[in-house]
Amino acid sequence: MSEIRVLAPHNIDEAAAVLRDGGLLGLPTETVYGLAANAEDEAAVARIYQVKGRPSGHPVIVHIGSVESLNDWATAIPEFAMKLAHAFWPGPMTLVLPRTSRAKDFITGGQNTVGIRIPNHPVALDVLQTFGGGVAAPSANQFGAVSPTSALHVLADLGSRLDPQTDAIIDGGDSQVGIESTIIDCTSGTPRILRSGAITQQHLEEVTGLSVTAPDDSIKAPGTLASHYAPSAQVILLNENDDIETEIKKLKSQLHIGFIALERIRTPYGALRLAMPQDAKHYASELYAALREADNQNLEYVVAVAPTGVDIAHAVRDRLTRAAHS
Repeated sequence: MSEIRVLAPHNIDEAAAVLRDGGLLGLPTETVYGLAANAEDEAAVARIYQVKGRPSGHPVIVHIGSVESLNDWATAIPEFAMKLAHAFWPGPMTLVLPRTSRAKDFITGGQNTVGIRIPNHPVALDVLQTFGGGVAAPSANQFGAVSPTSALHVLADLGSRLDPQTDAIIDGGDSQVGIESTIIDCTSGTPRILRSGAITQQHLEEVTGLSVTAPDDSIKAPGTLASHYAPSAQVILLNENDDIETEIKKLKSQLHIGFIALERIRTPYGALRLAMPQDAKHYASELYAALREADNQNLEYVVAVAPTGVDIAHAVRDRLTRAAHS
């Protein structure tokens, strides 16, 4: 069986041709790698669901190349949404807005809204602008598993499921943010965070001058299931004030334990250090690679000490909570 093509970052025309011809493309973004398809090609989008094992009815985010393209996909755009778009795009933010007729049910999960973002990655932007349309691109991994932050992760997860004749991966290096975009519901009078990310509540309120209200659970959004982003290893989530040594001793197999925490927190005896980030920002960028390494090492447990704070640390805690959910 032929191997899937892994394109160099300068092969933009070839990558855009994959999308035009109805294929799937592993696409780098600053958050995580996406599995991209022409957002107006129902058969191609259906293959995303098939390859990922993604349940039907889950909406996918449409990636566009410019703010000017927003009106192609969304309507009734409130002033505060445009302020956010101009402030944070390209960037790790998805806006949920009323859809136009261009956004079909197979993109929106049958909802009357569509999620849209402009990724802040030079390769992704070049591909989108060369392609010239919208691209559906959920994370390029099997549904519910740890998201990929490198082309090698995509190849390991989906290489055997992709078609070497029609599909490809374009290598854009490691994702710098490392966790998925903040999803913001813009369908009411004030913004509501549906999924946390690098763009925080404080950022939203500073730009819009509005108070951010609680999310509406009736709106489906990617990556908001209770159990998500999970490795095969069991994730044990601790806080800095927990007795870490005692908690690790409670585990049955002390020889197969991974440990993730800020670098100032000492590695417990018998645990394998998977990541020692300097701060919450680095924690986010290193988290998924560390969880993947736990599975590469056939670890039974990953003990993760969550970072504190209200910035991107909140999003890291969200991902760890979902990874630890059983």
